Amino acid sequence: MKLLLLAVATVSLTLSSFFCRAESTSDLQTVIGTQPLTMEGDIASNLVAGVDRFLVRELEGSEALRDRYWKRDYTSAEAYRASITTNRARLAHILGVRDPRVPFQSPELVATLSDSAVISRAKDYDILAFRWPVLDGIHGEGLLLAPHSGLGIAQVIVIPDPTQTPEQLAGIAEGLPPHEQYARRLAESGCRVFIPAVISRGMGPYKGKAHITAREFLYRPAYELGRHIIGYEVQKVLALVDWLQLDPQFKDAVGVMGWGDGGMLALYSAALDPRIRVACVSGYFSDRRSIWQQPVDRNVFGLLDQFGDAEVASLIFPNRLIIEASKAPEATYSGQGGGAPAQVVTPSVQDVRREVGRAQQLCRSTDPDSTIQLIESDQGTGPSGSSATLEKFLTMLQPRAHLIPSGAAASVTRKPDSSAREARQMEEIDQFTQRLLVDSPFVRAEFMKGIDTSSIDRFEETTGPYREFFAREVIGRFDQPLLAANPRSRKSFDNDKWAGYEVVLDVFPDVIAYGLLLVPKDLKPGEKRPVVVCQHGLEGRPQDTIGQSGSRVYAAFSAQLAGRGFITFAPQNLYIFEDRFRTLQRKANPLGKTLFSIIIPQHQQITDWLKTLPFVDPQRIGFYGLSYGGKSAMRIPPLVTNYCLSICSGDFNDWVWKNASTRSPYSYVWMREYEIFEFDLGSTFNYSEMAALIAPRPFMVERGHFDGVAPDETVAYEFAKVQHLYAGQLHLPPNDCQIEFFRGPHQVHGVGTFDFLHEHLHWPKR
Repeated sequence: MKLLLLAVATVSLTLSSFFCRAESTSDLQTVIGTQPLTMEGDIASNLVAGVDRFLVRELEGSEALRDRYWKRDYTSAEAYRASITTNRARLAHILGVRDPRVPFQSPELVATLSDSAVISRAKDYDILAFRWPVLDGIHGEGLLLAPHSGLGIAQVIVIPDPTQTPEQLAGIAEGLPPHEQYARRLAESGCRVFIPAVISRGMGPYKGKAHITAREFLYRPAYELGRHIIGYEVQKVLALVDWLQLDPQFKDAVGVMGWGDGGMLALYSAALDPRIRVACVSGYFSDRRSIWQQPVDRNVFGLLDQFGDAEVASLIFPNRLIIEASKAPEATYSGQGGGAPAQVVTPSVQDVRREVGRAQQLCRSTDPDSTIQLIESDQGTGPSGSSATLEKFLTMLQPRAHLIPSGAAASVTRKPDSSAREARQMEEIDQFTQRLLVDSPFVRAEFMKGIDTSSIDRFEETTGPYREFFAREVIGRFDQPLLAANPRSRKSFDNDKWAGYEVVLDVFPDVIAYGLLLVPKDLKPGEKRPVVVCQHGLEGRPQDTIGQSGSRVYAAFSAQLAGRGFITFAPQNLYIFEDRFRTLQRKANPLGKTLFSIIIPQHQQITDWLKTLPFVDPQRIGFYGLSYGGKSAMRIPPLVTNYCLSICSGDFNDWVWKNASTRSPYSYVWMREYEIFEFDLGSTFNYSEMAALIAPRPFMVERGHFDGVAPDETVAYEFAKVQHLYAGQLHLPPNDCQIEFFRGPHQVHGVGTFDFLHEHLHWPKR
C-alpha cells in the first residue's frame, strides 16, 4: 500500500511539474493568446512597403476629402471672398507667409560710382537694376523694364523659374530663344515689367559643408521655424504689389506670371492677394498629389489636406487666371551628397485639363469667357512660348493693350553679376531665419503660456489642448480606428534567462507593427511584471537591441534588462532602408502627417496588446530609446499614455537649434537626413515643451560626454527647463526627472537609466 501511494504521489508530482513547464511562457512556441507567425522574408521590409501602400492610398484619396474644409458662398463676389478667408489664411500659414512686410515709398535703383543702374537700353524701354525692402533685413532684387513713355499701360511682375535669370527673360543674356523672352515682349507691348530674382537650384556645397541645392539649403531651417523658401519669395512679390497699390491708377492693372516654379509663385501670390487682378501660370499647374516626387523645396506641410492646384486657383476667383499647358523645366536631382532626390517633369495635358476643370467647377465658372482659362501651347516649346497666352494675359489685364511683334534686342550697357546677387539674396534669407531661431524660445513661451502649474490636476487639465495640438498640427493624426490587433508570434531566440518571440500586429490596412518580445524564464504562474519597450535608432532593428545582429552602441540593452527580470519589447520602427523610409516622410508631409503619424498608432497597438498579456502589469510599461529611438522617446509617450515613463538616450538637446542653425557644425542642415525637419517646431514644441507633455510621468535623459549629437552645454540648457518644470513648478520628487552624464560616446550606458527603471517600475535589483 505504501509503495502504491508513493507511486501515485511520484506520478502526480511528475505530471504537476510537466504541466507547469508546459504552461510556462518561456516554453511556448507562440506567445499566449496569439496565432502562429508564418510571415517569411524580411518583416521590416514588408512593414515599410505596407506603410508605403497605405500612404499612397491616402494621397490618392486626399482630393475627395478637401471639401470638408470649404464653405464657399457664391451669392456674390464679396460673399465668395469672405467665405474663403479662413482657407486663404491657412494657405498663408503653411507657406510661411506670416511676417509683416516693410512699407516703402519707392524701390531703389542699384548703382555704384562706377556702375550705372541702367543695364540696357532698347527702343521703347530701359532695363534697370533695382531692389526693394520686403521683410526686416530681406530685400528683393531684380530688373525693372521701364517704358520711355511713362509708367506703362499695365504693371506686370514676371517671376523666373529657378533655372532662369531675370536677364534671360529680359533678353539681355544667353539661354532663351526670343519667343521665350516674354518679359521683353511685355515691355515692348507697353507694360512696365518687374522681374524679381529667385533662388536657383544650383548645387552647393554651401558654406563648405553640404552638397545640396541653394533652395534646399534655405528650405531646411525655414521649414523648422514655420517659414518656407516659397513664402519668402511670395513675400517679395507681394511687397511689390503693396508699393504699386500706392498709386490708384494701378489698382486694377497688376498682373503676375511665371513658368515652372515661377508659375507656382505666381499661383500662390495671386491666391493670397486679391489685389493681383490677373495671373498666368505656365508649365506647373496640375494634380499636386505627386508633390513628394518633386524638389523638396516644394514640400508644403498639410498642403493636400485642403489644397490641390484647383483649390488654390479657387482662392483667386473672381480675379482672372490663365493656365498654360506647356513644357516644364524638366530636371532630375539625384540626392547624391546629401540632398533629397527629386524630379521635375512636364504635367500631361490630360492632367492639366482635369485640374483646370476641377478649378472651374469649384468656382462655378465654366463658360468660354471663364475667369479661369486653359491655353494649350505646343508642349515642345518652353516657358510661355505661346503668343496666344501673352495676348490673352495682356487683354485680361488691360483691354486696350495688344501684343506687339518682338523688335530688336536691347543693347547691353553692362552685365549684372547674377551670382553675386544670388549670394546676397541667400545671405539675407539665411540671416532672417537665424534671427527667428534666436527669437524662437520666446515665441514658444508665449505659445505655452496657457499651461497652469499650480497643481498636478490643473497641469494635466491645461496640457490636454496642447497634447491635442501636438497630435494634429505637429505629428499629424490619421482619423481612423486601429484594426483588431490579430497578434501572431513565433519563438525565435532562447537562452538560459529568457525566450524571444517575434510578434506582428495589425494597425491600419497594410500597416503592421513588428517587434521582439523577451520573456524572462523565471516568471511564476500568475505573476505580473513591468515591461520596458526598447527602441532602436536609425537603420536599426529589434535584433540589434539583444546584441544579435548589430551595433555595439545598444549594449544589448533589451537583453540586459530581460536578464534583470524585466519583460522587454523591441519594436521595429520605420526609419530603415534610407530613401525608402525618407520617401514615406515626403508622402506624409503634404497630408499634414509625419513618420510618427504611423509610428504612434503602432506603439498604441503594441502597448494595448502588451496590457492584455497575463504576465504584464499594465500600469508599469516604460519607454527607453537611443538616437532616433530617443527622438521617439520625445514624441511617442506624449500621445501614448500607456507609457508610464520615458528615457531619451543619445538624442535630447535643443532640437530646434539642431535642425535650424546654419552656424553650428552639429546642425542637420548639413546632413543627409532630409526627412528630419518638422514644420514649425520653432513656434511650438522644442524638447522641453515635448517633455511637458510627458510630465508628470517620470522622465530621464542619458547623455555621453562625447556624443556628437550636440555639446553638453546645449543638452544641459534644454534639460534645465524640464527639471525646472518637474521640481520647481510641479514640486515632483527629484528622482522623477533625471539626467545622467557619462564618459562615453553615442550609446546606451545602462547604469543610471537601469536604476531609474528599477525605481520607477518598482522592480527590485538582483
